[in-house]
Amino acid sequence: MENILKEKVAVITGGGGGIGRATAVKLAQAGMKIVLLGGNNKGKLETTANEAAKYSRCSIMAGDLTDRNFYETAIDSAAACFGGIDVLVNNAGVAANTPFEKVSIEDFDRIMALNVRTPFILMQKAIPYLRKSACASVINIASVVAHAGYPCQSPYVASKHALLGLTKSAAAELFRENIRIHAISPGGVYTDMVKLTRPDLSAEGMIMPEDIADIVHFLLARRSNAVIDEILIHRAGKEPFLV
Repeated sequence: MENILKEKVAVITGGGGGIGRATAVKLAQAGMKIVLLGGNNKGKLETTANEAAKYSRCSIMAGDLTDRNFYETAIDSAAACFGGIDVLVNNAGVAANTPFEKVSIEDFDRIMALNVRTPFILMQKAIPYLRKSACASVINIASVVAHAGYPCQSPYVASKHALLGLTKSAAAELFRENIRIHAISPGGVYTDMVKLTRPDLSAEGMIMPEDIADIVHFLLARRSNAVIDEILIHRAGKEPFLV
């Protein structure tokens, strides 16, 4: 099969670790040029960039994705790195493990800002670049909580419901322009965020970030007349068809 991804450009948020790092490396292995967008921990981004650079070119644009001074120009700057954008992966996210009655307005706003507003803005600003691509795709990393209510995670659950809604609406508007917008909704992936929100879980039996990266690559590399809108993923130890 022809490698349709070689020399294409992928912009990835949340690339400092977990799903973002695994995805950056996987897509670099496929020959894509990578832009790691956002994230204030430059050391973590550099670690990812060094891994990705073993296979392809990788650029870092560190910054606060909730800061208007950064996100207003971030996509234009990312496009300037390698001359365009073919793929946007909205992976950056934040969660909290807090009883409903104890959630502060500040925490609610912080979670909604990064998990919903930021992908919305980046998608809006990426559209002019995606229109120029023959393989334009957006992949939004949602969650199984976009389909169910989990205790002590109300702002996170609300944000992922909202992100899935944005994905559906944007996909319906843009598919006739050959821009595909997908959602991946994983269950428990063993990342730093899951360790925070679900301290009762251990690595054994968990989905690994590389598993999600493989699915991202599949969606992008197997671009055909068969389109997958959303992939809902659960751990092997969970009962099938339940979230």
